[in-house]
Amino acid sequence: MLLHSLRKIIGIDPGLAATGYGVVEGTGRKVGDYSFGTIRTPKSENLACRLNHIFSQLRTILNSEKPNLIVIEGIFSLKQYPTSGIVLGKVCGVVHVAGAQCEIPTIELPAREVKRILTGNGGAGKSQMEQTVRHLLKRKAPISPSHASDALALALVGLSRYH
Repeated sequence: MLLHSLRKIIGIDPGLAATGYGVVEGTGRKVGDYSFGTIRTPKSENLACRLNHIFSQLRTILNSEKPNLIVIEGIFSLKQYPTSGIVLGKVCGVVHVAGAQCEIPTIELPAREVKRILTGNGGAGKSQMEQTVRHLLKRKAPISPSHASDALALALVGLSRYH
């Protein structure tokens, strides 16, 4: 494998309480290394402080990992919870700004598309997605929390689809 063909992709599952991230390195569908985690914010903090915390932590991760691409789960809003979509949009904005400041291209993918690509089912549940991600990474232990598993799914799609 040529060294220059290695790619590092970070997937981001945005959320105000917990933003998941997953980093995969490899070529195409072959993953050489991966890592994951969650950026958590306390509910006791105001919105600006929580967004700043996500931004700061993400900048640290991006500067450390130096990915070639950021893949963010696209914004969605449930009819019964319209304000959650607005807050999610603010978190996504923070991710985009962090990527721009670190000069890393950023794309958004709808969750249904990621599920369809990885499992063949756009309506796949969290458990099915986690099992698929674990299988693709050849990992025996469960990936927890689900935000991190979803972020790894985004990174895997980015690795296989975007050059």
